[in-house]
Amino acid sequence: MKLGAFTALFGDQPLDVALDYLQEVGFEAVELYAGALAPPVHCDPAILLHSKAELSKFKDSLERHRMTLSMLNASGNPISPDRDLAKRHHGAFENAVRLAEKIGVAGVIVFSGCPGGSPGDRTPNWVTCPWPEEYLSVLEYQWNDVLIPYWQKAARFAADHGVTQLAFEMHPGFCVYNPESLLKLRAAVGSIIGANFDPSHLFWQGIQADKAILQLGEAIYHFHAKDTRIFTDNVASNGVLDPKHYGRLTDRAWIFATVGYGQPEATWKKIIDALAVVGYDYVISIEHEDALMSKKEGIEKAYHFLRRLMIAERPGEMWWA
Repeated sequence: MKLGAFTALFGDQPLDVALDYLQEVGFEAVELYAGALAPPVHCDPAILLHSKAELSKFKDSLERHRMTLSMLNASGNPISPDRDLAKRHHGAFENAVRLAEKIGVAGVIVFSGCPGGSPGDRTPNWVTCPWPEEYLSVLEYQWNDVLIPYWQKAARFAADHGVTQLAFEMHPGFCVYNPESLLKLRAAVGSIIGANFDPSHLFWQGIQADKAILQLGEAIYHFHAKDTRIFTDNVASNGVLDPKHYGRLTDRAWIFATVGYGQPEATWKKIIDALAVVGYDYVISIEHEDALMSKKEGIEKAYHFLRRLMIAERPGEMWWA
C-alpha cells in the first residue's frame, strides 16, 4: 500500500508547491480533483486536454516528485433534477474520463448522484424509509428510470476511453450510500462499478468499516482515509441523521475528524487488516476535513498515524506452512 493525499485541500497553492510539501512529508501518491462540485485547480481537463505543453508540464511535475496519480476525482451529481447542474457535472465526468485516458489513469472517483422523486421534480429527493409507500415508488423511479440507465451509459463511455474503474464514494444524500446500494448498482451495471471506500460516511451510519470491507471485497478500487467523531450524547437524544450545519460542532451528532481522532486505533487496525484480507494493495488517500485542525497539522497527524499501522510487506508463504 501507498499513502496518498487528496490535494483539493491545497487548492490555494500551485501543484508544484503542494507536491513539494507532500513529498517532504513522505507521501507517495496523490488524488487530484478534476472538477464538478468546485473548480479544478491542480488538474483542469479544460486546459490539459487541449494543451500539449501544459499536459507535458503536468506529467513532468508528478514524475519529478515521484508521485503516483491514484485516481482523478470528478464527484458530483450528474443525475440531478436541476438540468443545468446535471449537464455541468456530467460534462465534468466525461472530461475527467477523457483526461484519465490521456494520462493513463485507470480510475475515476464519482458519486452516484441523486435524482428527484419524479420526472417533474426540481430538487433531489433522498429516500430514507419505506413508508408511506409512495417512497417505494420514488425509489423504483430513481433506480430503474434514472440511476441505472445513466450509469450504464456512463460506464460504456468510460470503458470506450480505457477507464476500467468507476470508484463510487458511498455518501448519504445520494442513491449509493452503503455497501448494499453499491453492490446493487454494480450488479445492474457491471464490474466497472466499485467503491472509493471512505469509512467516515459509514461510521456515523453505524456501519462497521471492517465488515463492510469484507462484504465489498474485490469491488474496492480506492480508499479515502477520513475519520468521524461521534457525539454520543447528541446521538442518544436525536439519532444520527443530522442536517445541522457542520459549523455547529457541539450541537451535531457527528463531525468529520483527522484519522485517529474519531474512531479508536483498534478500529483502524481492523480496517487495515480487512483491506489486506481482501487483497487491496493500492493507495490510502488521506482526505482532510477536520474543522478542529489546520490542513497541515491534520494531514501530517493522519500520515504518521496511518504509516505506523500500515502493513508494509506481505509475508508470502509462512515459514511453518
